Amino acid sequence: MSEVFYADLRAESEKDNVPNKIGRLFKKAGLDRTFDKGDLVGVKTHFGERGNTAFLRPQYLAKVVDLVSEKGGRPFLTDSNTLYVGQRANAVDHLETAALHGFTYPVVNAPVVIADGLKGKDEAVIEVNLKRCQTVRVGAAAMQADSIMCVSHLKGHMLTGFGGAMKNLGMGFGSRSGKLDMHMEVSPQVKKDKCRGCGTCVRKCPEHAIKLTKRKANIDDERCIGCGECLVVCPYGAVDFGDCCMDTSAIQEKIVEYCYGIMKGREDRFGFITFVVDVVPYCDCAPFNDATIVPNLGILASKDIVSIDQAAADLVNGSTGLKGTKLKKGLRAGDDKWKALFDFDWTVQLQYAESIGLGERKYDLVKV
Repeated sequence: MSEVFYADLRAESEKDNVPNKIGRLFKKAGLDRTFDKGDLVGVKTHFGERGNTAFLRPQYLAKVVDLVSEKGGRPFLTDSNTLYVGQRANAVDHLETAALHGFTYPVVNAPVVIADGLKGKDEAVIEVNLKRCQTVRVGAAAMQADSIMCVSHLKGHMLTGFGGAMKNLGMGFGSRSGKLDMHMEVSPQVKKDKCRGCGTCVRKCPEHAIKLTKRKANIDDERCIGCGECLVVCPYGAVDFGDCCMDTSAIQEKIVEYCYGIMKGREDRFGFITFVVDVVPYCDCAPFNDATIVPNLGILASKDIVSIDQAAADLVNGSTGLKGTKLKKGLRAGDDKWKALFDFDWTVQLQYAESIGLGERKYDLVKV
């Protein structure tokens, strides 16, 4: 049984402020033993899309960077470019967005390196020979780093139920072709009765797969790459994934297989920190954020990617949901909040990850 270390957000003195709690978790979880002096340590995070304010505060990352530096590591912040049209689809826009959101000196004392290069094509190909993928394609910097510190923001996700460490690492480090591979199972559909012909989805589609016909959006399935941008940006809720939302097993399992490939042969070089704060319904990739569905619950740290995701999901489900949010049902402590948000089995990723040896779903939660 793996250990997951937990700190709540209560503080009545300076010693209990968030940076100090991050420091205690870092040490207790043994994350300082995942790298050696002089190692290049990639601090994998999400810089947030412009218009979104729910992404992790750069001050949180600053503390992690300082902890790595104090132990002799050479940290850099990193993420891969996006598949969809936004402000992080290439390294130039991505770096500008990171800077605008505070991920720059002197707030965070580490450079930003975009893992898959200028246009998302700098990739490493790793053989995995698993159920969904024979190979995975990830940002080159993910594989060139000596160690990875995966710092995640827990939130909901329309394709995986929730996004934690596995979503951050697997999907987040996918190169452009890797992200395309993971999204191939997705087929968005337009609900004509709700579509108002505003054209937002047309402008945002990265593959120009949507056109307006008689003031209704129409998706060309042959051109569609399944990135889900249309669902996120539609202001009228006129796009969904139809029958695919009944079974998202394929994309969940592909994300897990990408994690497997990234960690293959160097599992002891990874540390995980997850912030269960500002738990919003959608990914930080959206150019907006909805209200948080539960109170801020705390911070987790572990060397087991499966255990930390299970513990984070359990913390949310064990708490009382907030009224006046997207969480219309399942508000009681113990109710499945992820199922209430997106009606499919979000545990597939955890079951599959455990079955291929990425970690354990059973964990010992240690309060720090």
